[in-house]
Amino acid sequence: MKYISTRDSSHSRTAAQAILEGIAPDGGLYLPQEIPALSREMLEELCPLTYQERAARILGMFLTDYTKEELEQCVKGAYDEGFDEGRPAPLSTLSDGTALLELWHGPTCAFKDMALQLLPRLMTSAMAKEGDGRQVVILVVTSGDTGKAALEGFKDVPGTRIMVFYPQQGVSRMQKRQMTTQQGNNVSVMAIEGNFDDAQTGVKKIFGDRALQEELGEKGFVLSSANSINWGRLVPQIVYYISAYCDLAVDGRIKLGDQVNFCVPTGNFGNILAAHYARRMGLPVGMLVCASNENDVLTELMNTGVYNRNRPFHTTISPSMDILISSNLERLLYELSGCSDEIVRQLMESLSATGRYQLSENAMEQLRGGFWGGCCGEEETKATIRALFEEYSYLCDPHTAVAMNVARQYQRETEDNRPMVVVSTASPYKFADSVLSALGRVDIPEDDFEKAALLERLSGVSIPAPISALRDRPQRFDACCAPAEMPDAVKSFLLK
Repeated sequence: MKYISTRDSSHSRTAAQAILEGIAPDGGLYLPQEIPALSREMLEELCPLTYQERAARILGMFLTDYTKEELEQCVKGAYDEGFDEGRPAPLSTLSDGTALLELWHGPTCAFKDMALQLLPRLMTSAMAKEGDGRQVVILVVTSGDTGKAALEGFKDVPGTRIMVFYPQQGVSRMQKRQMTTQQGNNVSVMAIEGNFDDAQTGVKKIFGDRALQEELGEKGFVLSSANSINWGRLVPQIVYYISAYCDLAVDGRIKLGDQVNFCVPTGNFGNILAAHYARRMGLPVGMLVCASNENDVLTELMNTGVYNRNRPFHTTISPSMDILISSNLERLLYELSGCSDEIVRQLMESLSATGRYQLSENAMEQLRGGFWGGCCGEEETKATIRALFEEYSYLCDPHTAVAMNVARQYQRETEDNRPMVVVSTASPYKFADSVLSALGRVDIPEDDFEKAALLERLSGVSIPAPISALRDRPQRFDACCAPAEMPDAVKSFLLK
């Protein structure tokens, strides 16, 4: 299977090449030339398998230049250890029938582990196939969870170095602590003066700086990305939607062929896009509910057809969704435009020049046929955290609360009674202060680990081991730069 750029469909790569490059030379994103078909028979075959066995089968449909043995080894290394009870993506069901797909049982307590424990292994295999002896330099922008998950996945991986940029005031204290205490000889972390979009724009400029890439190439480095713009990040996410559907069938919650809805807390549009690709493969998915916080640019797009980032940027208690430029949306735009790279280029040029673009009527008709957008404010988020705990004894983080709130909005407004799966993306202990506040506590300790201990006593839910392990880990990184200084920071890290 070949992979093409959203901005130049004549530009093609193998899966291994696309994963190594991360982003196409023209600034576009790689996507498969065709979507493989998932038959009912294959779903039946997947149902009795473990998550790891399902993952190897599904990945093999997309990564056709990897051998079966290579994929099985990659999956085994990613998921056999580091996840609670060896179950990477379990379902929890509330008494009202709503299922929560918990994706935070990995080594950094966030859904990014599902892809970023696998990506380094896919990349290492790709280097063996396509590499030219240079070191791959992974540049990552994070609004909280991606950074730590990428650092943990790539630490001390031979032939790689990784540098993570995060907004100085745009992550939780626990997320910052996770990143700044990161171990490993090939890692670096840098705070950015500004928000996530400022950092993301800075990294995109680095990827577009040919002179810088040539300079680094002469020193034996080649740039790549571990953000969800990299297809190697997105394809593992397709797996857990298919696996969740199989688990629902195995548990007798649905029959094979029944449609289910997914509600996904959304920022950069990668997670919900993976659900869309699973649906395009043939997974019986009805509506994909796109949940946003106060940064509601995606809600407006789905309701009006206008994407407009010219709006106030809100720093919220769900920081992984504090994004106004949803990069992965470009992949969906390619599809909505009838696979027209010219239209995608025009839309991206408009976004860059004016901060906005408008979809055609035909594109909007397609979008509304499969997506529904809603948003949730800060007080509603806190109220949802409190209600879930009081009514169902279920403790959730702010991102999951946003999704649950929007899922309820969708069900009330549409009366759609198909089974709903809400995607739960992070452990509540990564946001202990916000969760404690939502539960009505005003005597919140200053120390992060005292907050976690208080939340454990209050809820009866144990502190995850990866969070506890941070207590005695020393801080290694405490630097900050302006977005314009990011290229110099990369050179300093690599050439020091």
